[in-house]
Amino acid sequence: MTKLQLLFLRDALVYTFTTFGGPQAHVAILLREFVEKRGYITESELMELNALSQVLPGPSSTQTLIGIAWKVGGLRLAIITFFIWVIPSAAIMCVAAISYKTFASSGKTEAVLRFIRPAAVGIVAYAAVTFAQKFIKTKVSAYLSIGSLVATLILQNPYAFPILILLGGIISSALETQPTEDALRTRLYANVNPKKVGYFIGILLFFAALGALINRTSPFSLPVRLFENFYRNGILIFGGGQVLVPLMYTEFVELKHYLTNAEFLSGYALQQALPGPTFSFTSFVGAITLGNRGYGVAGQIIGSLVAVIGINLPGLILILFIVPFWEDLKKITRIRNSLSGINAVAVGFMATAFILLVAPFGTNWMAYLIMAGAFCLLYFTKIKTPIVILIGVVLGLIF
Repeated sequence: MTKLQLLFLRDALVYTFTTFGGPQAHVAILLREFVEKRGYITESELMELNALSQVLPGPSSTQTLIGIAWKVGGLRLAIITFFIWVIPSAAIMCVAAISYKTFASSGKTEAVLRFIRPAAVGIVAYAAVTFAQKFIKTKVSAYLSIGSLVATLILQNPYAFPILILLGGIISSALETQPTEDALRTRLYANVNPKKVGYFIGILLFFAALGALINRTSPFSLPVRLFENFYRNGILIFGGGQVLVPLMYTEFVELKHYLTNAEFLSGYALQQALPGPTFSFTSFVGAITLGNRGYGVAGQIIGSLVAVIGINLPGLILILFIVPFWEDLKKITRIRNSLSGINAVAVGFMATAFILLVAPFGTNWMAYLIMAGAFCLLYFTKIKTPIVILIGVVLGLIF
């Protein structure tokens, strides 16, 4: 391994333990540390990798970092970087899940969680509003967002998500691709290698078929069924961790009752206070799920591993396959235009999650005030998410 690659791994490790704030903040740090300071890639290459991670399903921050590693040192460096980025926060979330019952049983911990859970809902509300402001810019996107909100509230079925995502992409691609763009796209097809595009489509179909196969065997084992659940979500999630939360809440809390509302929000709040990928939250969910069903500590560790591998595997393989020929794919106008519809549908999912998360508050006006306070701090000030969670902890200890 070269000195440059070792230096990159050191910087990736520092990045892992100092990166807060979600995908938008992650990109800003990558620009400062990996482009301007180290010059691993150019600014235009970073922006293209970030755009590619938005087009692909999976963890956007993880895919962007892996794409940089691939450009610096190829496949081996990319795989090592993935483990450096994912393991620390996932391990912390696993330990938190194993310890959750013990800490939650103490009265003081419940008092702290009483403030943290509404704050976590306020964070979800902030993500939904900022996502909407960024992506709801046309009538088409507004209609798609409202439609996905209504559909998910009525259906409340995990298999509604892939259908709505697919419809959103198709509708926006059809309505937002202008005739002049079609003509340009036709001319560009001469420069697009059809085999490479075929590989891209084939990979996606392979993932779908593998997910269906695993699902057919899932009644025999909860860990296998859990892997299918996370693997399927890994295929469906466009836009990063903000979209992960509504999908997981609907499936794992509302429909399958793998964990409670309180457990879900407690884990989400803890993850928001940690550096690293938002997708590490799945480690907590997987461990709690098996723990609630009597699998013991070893089973909880297995649940954590199954969740982390399942949720990250599709995005990891996709980014490693597609980065080498992104230059061809980005020329296809309809692929780019489908993203606006996918993001609009994701806004609807986030609004659904917010409604479902608020429902248990009932007449608890204190919870509403804490939620609104967390939202206002994030929206109207420069205070970061970990500070909001810390404020909730302090308030819980005081009151």
